[in-house]
Amino acid sequence: MQLHVLNSPFSQEQADLLNQLLPTLTDQQKIWLTGYLSAQVALAGSEAVIEAPSAAASAQPVKKDVTVLYGSQTGNSEGLAKKTAQHLEEKGFQVTLSSMSDFKPNNLKKINNLLIIVSTHGEGDPPDNALSFHEYIHGRRAPKLDHLSFSVLSLGDSSYEFFCQTGKEFDERLKELGGTRLFDRVDCDLDYDEPFSEWLQGVTSSLSEGEAVSSPQEAAGAASQTVSEYSRTNPFYAEVLENINLNGRGSNKETRHLELSLEGSGLVYEPGDSLGIYPTNDPALVDELIKTCGWNPEEVVTVHKNGDTLPLKEALTSHFEITVLTKPLLQKLASLTKSEALHALLEEGNGEKLKEYIEGRDLLDAARDFGPFEGTAADFTSILRKIPARLYSIASSLKANEDEVHLTIGAVRYDAHGRERQGVCSILCAERLQPGDTIPVYIQHNQNFKLPQDPDAPIIMVGPGTGIAPFRSFMQEREEIGANGKSWLFFGDQHFVTDFLYQTEWQKWLKDGVLTKMDVAFSRDSEEKVYVQHQMKKHSKELFEWLEQGAYVYICGDEKHMAHDVHNTLLSIIQEEGAMSKEKAESYLANLQQQKRYQRDVY
Repeated sequence: MQLHVLNSPFSQEQADLLNQLLPTLTDQQKIWLTGYLSAQVALAGSEAVIEAPSAAASAQPVKKDVTVLYGSQTGNSEGLAKKTAQHLEEKGFQVTLSSMSDFKPNNLKKINNLLIIVSTHGEGDPPDNALSFHEYIHGRRAPKLDHLSFSVLSLGDSSYEFFCQTGKEFDERLKELGGTRLFDRVDCDLDYDEPFSEWLQGVTSSLSEGEAVSSPQEAAGAASQTVSEYSRTNPFYAEVLENINLNGRGSNKETRHLELSLEGSGLVYEPGDSLGIYPTNDPALVDELIKTCGWNPEEVVTVHKNGDTLPLKEALTSHFEITVLTKPLLQKLASLTKSEALHALLEEGNGEKLKEYIEGRDLLDAARDFGPFEGTAADFTSILRKIPARLYSIASSLKANEDEVHLTIGAVRYDAHGRERQGVCSILCAERLQPGDTIPVYIQHNQNFKLPQDPDAPIIMVGPGTGIAPFRSFMQEREEIGANGKSWLFFGDQHFVTDFLYQTEWQKWLKDGVLTKMDVAFSRDSEEKVYVQHQMKKHSKELFEWLEQGAYVYICGDEKHMAHDVHNTLLSIIQEEGAMSKEKAESYLANLQQQKRYQRDVY
């Protein structure tokens, strides 16, 4: 903040002094100073001297410096890091908040208190913006950290084999380097609000060394303040305005275009953000599970720690996850059954068999294979976790669609283990959600997937299938603001005739110059399958020229296959067109990532 007010009553010397002071003030200090100056005007002629509180007068000792680092792919860890920083600042701590990619690793030697909030991505991998810091910490250049006190909050999904792996690795490595745990690591599943609040309270208590601190409830309240009253923990029920199948007749796919109303919610978003949807389970699956277990659908069960209850059928439909099996869940189920098959499956050394069983099966399979279960329906539901929200890349610009949010959702249907399977949220949207219905939603902000601040910067977008969604929002936004930067889209799907999502919009943007170039790959339209990475390779010379001109590269879609192949293709293009070694090409791409010119929204 700089004081540049025309015709101000201050001399240049006074203005310089004010400009030195103002950026250092907290909000509380600014409010105090405003009141103080108002009082001085009211008491014109009197003089007063501002003194810092003496040690005796001050109830609080000098607070410590705390560094909060986050590694985030979808924005959850970043959001919790910001809430942590805000809470600690309100307690008087001096807080430095940074993503791991923006933090200079050498500064580790200079800090005493470190909080790490990090998610685990894919098969136990660090998020993109944590890669370089993770590599540094685990490398030979990592310094001794005998002076460091630290704590780790780890986010993950227990349905994955390497649950919270990245957080565990940071926690163990910081300890190896000599650090001391301020508070034990907390591993959070998809429903992370309560463990986060407990961790925040524990960290605050340790940092305060016995000073009075807020209760966990107060910490949770401070950590959940947002501009809109609606949030992940208090979703907005958005009305469905449109629900259209984007695929043509005869397509192997069904891709829904969903338009939702945000009117009256106060929710805002930017291109690159995601929308969280809390889905309901398939009623037919719920009925079959209740029938197999022999329960009464009207039996009342508890659904919240605060004691809220629902009839069993409603609880299994709207509150509990029943379509995913995990090792922790099967271990809890084992306590409710005498099934020798389940107990044998969970024995040590059966890891591969267990993994094979879990893949593609759900609670109905487990009930049929290992039942009957002992105890009541309430005993059974007490071991289940809440239905997690599903995140979808937003396919619209708020500037172009006031009070609306659009999504592009591929319906998931497949056969496994002798039964038809369905995606929980995608099939809700495809088969049971009609215009006029409402659905609970919230905005998931993602600072790791954002348009360049400079509207003249060129952008390259790679998004096959539903990965096209955020790039529709990019184009709508750039059209609205009149951006002049070049733009290039690589899109792919199965068939040109039936699967060219938003075809007329892309063609209009091409005609109007909002989109500069578009290259498409339809894999089933030729004998040899052609994918987006093949089109990138085909135009490697021009693509590298765009990179040299400052282009930003965005990848959206499947991580395991597409994003991996696109990444390797980018490396190959940089290596060949830039006449670089493999190591230099990797450094070039890592540098793009550091500059936020290589961003991925992958799942």
